[in-house]
Amino acid sequence: MVASRRSGKGREVGAPGSPDLGVRKDHAMSQASMGYETTQGYAPPMVTQFSVFLTNKVGKLFDLVEAFDGSTCAICALSVHEATDHAVVRLITNNADCARRVLNDEKLPFSEKDVLVVELSKGHTLASMCLCLLGAELFIQFAYPLMLRPNGTPTIALAVDDPTLAGQILRRKEFRIFGECDLPTNPETNGH
Repeated sequence: MVASRRSGKGREVGAPGSPDLGVRKDHAMSQASMGYETTQGYAPPMVTQFSVFLTNKVGKLFDLVEAFDGSTCAICALSVHEATDHAVVRLITNNADCARRVLNDEKLPFSEKDVLVVELSKGHTLASMCLCLLGAELFIQFAYPLMLRPNGTPTIALAVDDPTLAGQILRRKEFRIFGECDLPTNPETNGH
């Protein structure tokens, strides 16, 4: 059994008629070499993931992604979880404030959760990342790849029960962790 250090639950914001209680902090990427004492207080960069709740009807996903086509933010990652009567679409964009406005303008219910965006390259594989987190008994809630990736390298969005601890551990193992400001603005800057 895996012990949970923190609930890691997202906060419900942006539902029609509800106040927007989510306050975002600017998360900057720091990849400088750090000593052990410094890493104890290190807060890794996080990215806001939006879970958008849609009725399970033909064309609803198109309506959602089309709303972002006219905005100043790009969808960097997308994951769809379908059930009988609804779907939950997980989105990561390169501008959380803009995404929040788009979702509110479309009157779509959504929640937000901070996730880690981790680069898998230079000997840092998916298996080695999982092993690092397993060693700390951290629970991976879900993971999915990014479509628009910094540096054009394999990159994964990762939700864990304690993202701060996970980020500290992965950073010590020299994984690169990206913040919102590191995400590309459009497919042409994706390195392809």
